[in-house]
Formats: sequence, structure tokens, C-alpha cells
Amino acid sequence: MSYYSRRQLLTFFGASAAAAVLGDTLLNQGAVAKTGSTLTFTPVRLPSPLPIYLDNASFLATGYNGQGTVLPPNTEAGRLASFTVIDDVVLPPEFEYYPIVAWGDRVFPNPDDYFGYNCDFNGYVPINGNIEGYLWTNHEYVSGPFSPLVREAAQNDVLDSTFREVIGFDIPTTRNRAFLGELAYNLGGSVVRIRRDASGRFRPVNGDSRNRRYHLLSGLAINAERTDAYRTVTSWGDRSHQRGDNNFLIGTGPAAREVFERVNADGLGNRIIGTGFNCSGGVSPWGNVFSCEENFQASTAFFNGVQENTQPNGTQTEYIPRTTGAEFGLVGEKYGWVVEIDPADPNFRARKHTALGRYRWENITFRAEAGNRLITYMGDDRRSGHTWKYISNGTITNPTDKANSRLLEDGRLYAARYNPNGTGEWVWLDLTTPTNPIKPSDLASVELAALGTAQQNGRLRLPRRNGIAGQTVDGGSFIVDLTNESTALSGYQGRRLSDFYRSQGAMLVDAYLAANLMGATPTARPEDLEVNPRNLREVFISYTDGTPGGDGYVDSRIFQVSKQQTAVDAIQSHGALFKITEDSQDGTGLTFRWERLAQGGEAGSQQGAGFANVDNLAFDNQGNLWGVTDVSTSNHNGFNLGAADRPNTMNHNATGGIGSLTGVFGNNFIFVIKLEGPDAGLVLPFGYGPNRSEFSGPWFVGDTLVLSSQHPGEDEPVARGQVRTRTIPMLDLNGELYNQTRRVVAGSNFPTNRSGAAPKPTVVGVRRKQPLANGAFI
Repeated sequence: MSYYSRRQLLTFFGASAAAAVLGDTLLNQGAVAKTGSTLTFTPVRLPSPLPIYLDNASFLATGYNGQGTVLPPNTEAGRLASFTVIDDVVLPPEFEYYPIVAWGDRVFPNPDDYFGYNCDFNGYVPINGNIEGYLWTNHEYVSGPFSPLVREAAQNDVLDSTFREVIGFDIPTTRNRAFLGELAYNLGGSVVRIRRDASGRFRPVNGDSRNRRYHLLSGLAINAERTDAYRTVTSWGDRSHQRGDNNFLIGTGPAAREVFERVNADGLGNRIIGTGFNCSGGVSPWGNVFSCEENFQASTAFFNGVQENTQPNGTQTEYIPRTTGAEFGLVGEKYGWVVEIDPADPNFRARKHTALGRYRWENITFRAEAGNRLITYMGDDRRSGHTWKYISNGTITNPTDKANSRLLEDGRLYAARYNPNGTGEWVWLDLTTPTNPIKPSDLASVELAALGTAQQNGRLRLPRRNGIAGQTVDGGSFIVDLTNESTALSGYQGRRLSDFYRSQGAMLVDAYLAANLMGATPTARPEDLEVNPRNLREVFISYTDGTPGGDGYVDSRIFQVSKQQTAVDAIQSHGALFKITEDSQDGTGLTFRWERLAQGGEAGSQQGAGFANVDNLAFDNQGNLWGVTDVSTSNHNGFNLGAADRPNTMNHNATGGIGSLTGVFGNNFIFVIKLEGPDAGLVLPFGYGPNRSEFSGPWFVGDTLVLSSQHPGEDEPVARGQVRTRTIPMLDLNGELYNQTRRVVAGSNFPTNRSGAAPKPTVVGVRRKQPLANGAFI
């Protein structure tokens, strides 16, 4: 089980946690609640044990729309012998949910336009406080059963298509321009005006003049001004939403000047066609939405992307065939940025701020105080991605002034370097910065010591350059690992970044590799960063997965990169929740301290907090920290992808990468951690989502939590009643193995819950059935 001392809680949460524990003796998490729980909701019973279940009743869902039973406190070390997963948004009995807007909804002035696929980040910009405002929703990617062509190899037995049922016309059955174009249209984001109805529920204001779409092909009409073969590629069909428009975006900052305009690979200068692959984001104090382009990189199998590899001048190395980039002439250097949109002003030209760097963006959070510089924190969501900070050169006069947008055009970008002793530095991404890449043998040192081997051989990607480490070409990346470190690394050491990039803008386009080059820490996929509203020096970070991958190796001195002992209850590598505290009061200093609040893993494992793959974070008005999980679809409930039952092997004695063990957690869920009071530090399960989905984009609007259910039924046929059953080996709260019988319907029918109905990514509102007297959410 996980243990916290008074000192640990005070250190992490600050003085507000003084009431969380009594005395200085070590208390296990379950014992904390015995000091006097103040919960105002019944925790939802998840399939895996949590300490909160020992001393509190829990709600076990047995059917749709809130059907279920309240279980008494568990006396069997948290064990449940069987668990049936419900394909619904499951919440405490004190709460209810309702759909706000879903994929395919036609809420725009143009009746051909529709709400895009896979809703992710949500941001709310008020018009009339918490009564009415603009909802922005990201559309990240497209996945099955959208179309039989949109599938991973492991689920090629899924032939269902939900496109016609939801959208009303057929999508092509071959990978032609019309097919790729419609997929590209389903990415990006939507602005939808929402307003409370007489019952207090948010509803779209259908047809409002400011409701609009931004998508990967916004502005496609400007291709007509090109001089290459793409000058005729200005549409992908005859419907009005398929004909290219002039709603292009623009760039700001060094890459816009030094790459988009000066090199001008597509002949369009600083104009950009579209935004796509939009994962998380943020809302600025001046009321603009910032949408983050994440997995923009392309491959033939995952055709919905552009090129990531770049040359020393900042332009992509080449088009990848059979991708949207190659089909529509989208040059890779113009994707992988943060995009600013003003929901209230359709005439505001959406822009990509290149001073903040290009990488697989996950989110952005702001620190904006009058008289200080603007600070933002960002994450690069890849295995070995970096944690970033931007400091403007100019200062803020009024945090709500729209002119603050210009502060994002001129400033300094830093990447975090974590030290094993709990300190860290922000390293400036500048052409004058010396190169000092971390040795793969240092990155992998902890795993090497424990297992004698390292995943991916401790790989570190660096920019490929002619004449270095035997390379004969420029552009893309070169792998340095344990097998060639002694001969290849020296060519990258003791230089400056200017030796690898022709301009500051070119370096910003290749920010991930440049950060590796200057010795920033490869981290465990930073999914979200949030500034603590009650202590602006603190930034909470969700690192979703420490397991290394093809992109690179995660620093094992900082993160748990694998299970390193055969003991069944050994520490698991399912991500972690971190906090960094700036040493400077105003946040502009270049040193910080870091701490780990919670290690991902079963609660019965050593240091395990009871969750896996924590993703988006949010603070409510009471200062409670909320988190959602993003367990890979291929691991949900221990089944892999596709129509056939494909149970994953789940071995608690295994070492190394153990991603399949995340199947114990069932469907992805949402939890809250209180930062003060007798329940402080406990993982409090608030609900779980539909089958094969993830919750994303939590955003509080008064008494309502706006929440997305993304990709329900992903990579499976539409649910038609087939029940899958398997035995799940899992840990109880004593760290001992037992078997649970798990039942789950194959696929999903959310949000209608009608057998055979198409599953639809949906934004929902969550609220209390009976409001609390103090107006708090929980």
C-alpha cells in the first residue's frame, strides 16, 4: 500500500494540509479517512481496490443512467470477486450527466458543417458568467468504427462504419482525396455558443453566427496561389464544407519570419492551411483559447498526418506518401504548434505562436500577473518528450487585455533539466546554448543496475547532420544508444546549437531534438501542466507513462521506467503525478524543485496510488485537484483490439515494460485529490467512462463539470450485446494476488445506450442533483 507521513503531505501540499493527518507517525492511505471523512459524495466503485473503499461506502453501477447499489465499506482488503463494467458515464448517485454536443451535431450556420470527431480539450469563455458562453472543443484524431479504413492492423476484422448513420452521407471506401479530406475535416476544433435552459442544463445555441469550425483544411483555397502541383488542390468534394475556403491561419515569431516566409517551402509564406491533431489546450486570462497540435507526425499506416522530420533550415525533409500532408500539400513545419483562437471574434485570424516551439504539444497553462512577464508551461507528449516554460520579454499591464497575445511573439523558451536530488534548471533554447546531450548510459543507469538491460537500449534521438557520427545527409533524427554511445556521442558534444541550425526559427521547428541536444531531461510523456491557483509558484504535472518507446528513452533516474523486480507488488511504471515549485517568487527564475506526489500503479503495489496513465488535470473552485486517466485502448479490461476476443497476458511477476497490467483498472476514470482536510492525499474515484473511451477536457463552469467522452467503442464493432468475460489477476490492498471475473460488453453504444447504435464522442455536463448549500461542486 502507499504511505504518506505528515512531513510528506505538508511538503507537497503546503501548510493547507496541516489538518490532513494527525501526529508524525506513518499512516496508510486507508487510515487517513478514519480521522473524520468529510466526503459529500459516494465514491464510485472501480474494479481495482482503493484505500477509500476500506472505510467508506461506495457506489457500484449495475445499469445505465445511474442504476446501482451502495456497497458497505470493504473488509476483504478491497477485493471484489467479480465486476461487470457498464457502458455509460458512471457517477456517484448524488450526480447526473447529460449530453451537451456530440460528433455530427449540426449546430453551425452552414447546415453542411458538423461537430468534429473525438472531442478532447474543452475550454469555456463566458458571455454572461456561468449562464452563457462559448465552448471550445478540440477534435484530436479519427479512429474506428468511424470507417473500416480507419483502423489499426490488430483490428482489421472490424468492418463497421458509423459515418453514414451519424453524418448522413457515405464516406468513400478507398483512400482517395475525398476520404482523406473528410478525415481532415473531422480534426481541429469547434466553437459552439452554449446557454443554460430552464432546467439549468447547457444547450447549444444552434445556428449562432459565431458557431464555427476550424479544421486541418481551413484555408485550403489559398493553394490556388501556389506554383507547384498543389495549385489545383482546393477542395475534396462538392458539399459546401468540402470546398476550400480562405480561413487560413498565420504564424507569429521566429519560425514565421525565418522559415515560413524566408524559406517559403510551399509558396504561401506566413499563411497556414488549417490546424489538426488537437489534443489539450488552455484558456488565457484575456479570454482566448489555445489549442495544441499533438500527434501531427505521419506514416503510411496512420495516414492522417504531416511530416515531422526537418532539415537544418527548418523545412520538412519530404512528403510521406498516402498521408493528408502529401495529398493536400501541407508542409510539416507548419504543424505541431499551439494555436490561438478568439471564440468571440470570428474576424480574429487564428495564429500559431512559433516562439513557444514545435513538438507534440499536449497543453498550455498560464501565469499572468500585472507588472510581471507572461509565463506559460507546456508539455511534449511523447515517450521522452520535454517539459517546457516560456517567459515573455515584455510585461503585462492588464492580464485581461487582448493585447497580451503579442507577448507570445517575443520571449525565451526553456526546457526542464531534472536533477536526481530534487532540483532542476530551465535550459534556454537559443542558438548560443552549448550542446550537452545526456549520455544514454546515464539515462538508463537505474534500469541497467536493476535488470542488466535497458529498453530501447537507452535511445536518445539527436538531429542528423552530415559529417557527424558517420552520417552523410542532413535532416531528421539519428539514434545514439548504448550500442554506439562510445563512438557517436562525441560528435554532438562541446558545440553550440548554432552548429546544427541555420536560424532560431529553424531550431524552434525542431525543438524536441534541439532540447535533447542541449541536455534537457527526456520525461515520461507530460500530458498536462496546471498552475496551482492558490500558489502560483507551484505547477502540477501529469506524466502519463514512463515506459520508453521508439521516440526515445525516459530518464530512469527521475521516472519509473519499468517494473524492476519480480515481486508481484513491486513498483509499477504507469506514470506519475509531479509538482515543481519555482525558486523565484515571480516564476521568471531558472531553478526549481521537483517532487513526486503519486506513482501510478495498483494501490496494492509498492508506492502505487491506484491509477494508471493520469492525463488531463483541473482545479475546481475549492482548490481540489482533478485528474482523468488515459489507459491505452488496447489494454482496457485486459482485452486487445478488434472484433475477436484477444485477452492480453497479464503477469505480475514480469519485469520491464508491463503496460498490459493496466487492464486491472477497467475503463478509464476520473478522480479527485483533496489538498486539505482529513481526506487530503486520497485518490477519490468520481466516475468512469463508456467502454473503450477516455474522459478528457475537464472544465468547471460554476456548478457544472464539462467533460468529454472521447472515442467510445474505439477499434471494436458497434456494441450489439456480445459480452466478453475473462479472469483478471490483480493486487488487493495487502499486495497479494487474487483473481477477479470481469464482464464487459464488446464495443459501445454511448451516448444513446441503444444496442446497435453508433458510439459518438460526446461532450457532457455533470452536476449535482441537489446543490450543496455552499455552492461547492463536492
